[in-house]
Order: sequence, then C-alpha cells, then structure tokens
Amino acid sequence: MNRPDRPRACRALLLAATAAAALSSGCADDSSTPAPTPATSGRQAEVAERGASVMPFDLERTTHQFTKTDTGGVQTVVADDPQDTTQITLIQRHLTAEVDRFRRGDFTDPARIHGNQMPGLEALRAHGGRITIDYEPTPDGGRATYTTSDAQLRNALHHWFDAQVSDHGQHATR
Repeated sequence: MNRPDRPRACRALLLAATAAAALSSGCADDSSTPAPTPATSGRQAEVAERGASVMPFDLERTTHQFTKTDTGGVQTVVADDPQDTTQITLIQRHLTAEVDRFRRGDFTDPARIHGNQMPGLEALRAHGGRITIDYEPTPDGGRATYTTSDAQLRNALHHWFDAQVSDHGQHATR
C-alpha cells in the first residue's frame, strides 16, 4: 500500500479490496493477532534476493497481499501495473504451480526464500489434506485461497502470512 511508485487509483482500489476482504472474512478486527513486526532491512534484502531465484516475476513490479480469514486466508499477487501482461502471466504460472505443490504439503519454495524456521511452515507441511487450497487467476495476477476447519492449521496459516508480510516489506501488504 505504501509503494510510492504505485498510481494513486491503483492504491485506492487495492485498499478498498483489502478492506472488503477483511470485512467479509470476519477478521476485520483481529485484535488477537498483532500486526507483524517488519523484518530488518537486511533481512528483507536477503529475502528479496532469495525470492528472485524462486519467483519468476519482478518483486519491484508486483505486490503480495495476505488477508487472514476465519477459515484460513487469501494470498493475492498482483502486477502493480494492471497492463503489465508479462508480470501477470509470470504471477499466474507461478501461483498455479505453487498451489499444486502446497496441496501436497510441499512448501520447499517458501522455505528456500524465508528459511526452514519460518513461522507456521512445519504445520503447513504436515497438513495432510486438511487445508483446501484453491487457485484463481485475476485480471492483474492471481489468488490462492486457503481453507481449513482445523484451528491449529488456521493459526499456522496466519503466522505464515505474518512472516511473509514482515519479510517482504514494501512488496507485501496485509
């Protein structure tokens, strides 16, 4: 949201979409989970460097959004320029492949980017089909929706989302 290079109209639309998603999810006032503390700039630079070897799209031209819900969460990746078809195609291909791996409990890519001690990662690897993960392309990128009735897995997803927002810094929003 605080990306100075993003056009104002795009920021306003993303803000409105974030608020609508939070309100419809029932997590609009999730005071039980504090906002993640931003990682140090050194950590964020390391994550961005490792991310470039895993994610084919340009972090400087895209934004990750992590919205917690009562049943899990929604991860959205969008091109900052909705006309940037190259970034949109790269996002969609990447998320399609990642969702397929995540369904099988393969979270190798997030571990390569954020480290094996990433909050929530161990539980997500062992989900054994107790998380439904759906992928949907969007006009400006793609969306992965994580749904579970298991409270521990939902909490693991929320911790995993918080870690990503912290580690990706200006490239991610809540």
